[in-house]
Formats: sequence, C-alpha cells, structure tokens
Amino acid sequence: MAGAPDPDPVSIVGILADEDRLRAFAAIALEARSEADIAERAGLSSEELRRALGRLVAAGLVETTATGLRARTEVFGAAARAASMARRSAEPSAEELGATPEQARRIQRFLRAGRLVEIPTGAAARRAVLDFLAGKFEPGRRYAEAEVNAVIARFHDDTAALRRFLVDEDFLTRERGEYWRSGGTFDVD
Repeated sequence: MAGAPDPDPVSIVGILADEDRLRAFAAIALEARSEADIAERAGLSSEELRRALGRLVAAGLVETTATGLRARTEVFGAAARAASMARRSAEPSAEELGATPEQARRIQRFLRAGRLVEIPTGAAARRAVLDFLAGKFEPGRRYAEAEVNAVIARFHDDTAALRRFLVDEDFLTRERGEYWRSGGTFDVD
C-alpha cells in the first residue's frame, strides 16, 4: 500500500475486533494467499471473506502482491513504536513535576508517567531523587508520618524506604512521630 499511512494501534484493534476479519487476517498471516485458501482456513463463506478482506485492505493490514494476499505484519511494530512515542511525549517531564533543571537531568530516566519506576542505587542519582522529593515538603511545616507517606506515594509505592532515605540523608528530620524538611534545594526569592 504505497503512500497509505500505517494504521494506528486503536484502528488495528478495532479492525481485528471483528472475528471474521481476525480469522481472515490470521489465515493470511499464516501464508494463505488465495481467497479460496483463506476462506477454507478461516472457515468463512465467500461473502464473509469478501467483507473481511475489504476492511483489512482498506485499513492497510493486508495488501495484494504478485503472489496473492499478504498480511502487513510490520504495521504492528510501527504502531507500537508510534504509541510508545506518543505516550512518552504525553508524560509529564521531571521539570513539569517540579524538579529543578539539575534534578531533572539526573532523575528523568527514573520517571514514567510521573512516577519513579525504581529507587536509584547510585548515590548521586538517589540523592537527586531525594532532593526532588524533599522539594514536595513545605519548609517550616511539620508532617505526620501518614502525610509524609501520602506525598511520597504520589511518586513511588515503597514509602517506607524513601521516607527512611529522606531521613538518613538529612532531607527530612524525624522527632516524636513528626517530620519536617531539613535539607535539599530551596528556592530563594
């Protein structure tokens, strides 16, 4: 299908959600080339196959070649790459989440959809993540442990480990069940 754009993931799912089209596509993907062979393998009548092929060809999932019909399986990879790029571009950047440019440079690779996918093991990267998290606590305000957990949980599920790191690395201080910000990068007006 020279010149026709590859179908997007939603279109692919929509087209293949119909059982007749899915069966026809599967038969073609398994190298059935003639309409008679496709109809037999897919268990479709001539009319059912004609309708299914019309939609599959129009959607760009099947093409006619010199040797018969061919499933354009490469569109799945292209659609997956396009969806991944679109998802990444729609995700908030570290700076949009409130990170300083320096923090963003160090922590962006640990963020997906605005959440930490892992707690860095390297000291510099972990300190950048902790500095970013400390920035979510208001200077001078005291927090109960549940409040600290609620702030951290917006970014990662292991609130106990991150809370402990924040205290151990002097970003937060804990005393008598209360926490307050005691370190990290501060904005100065």
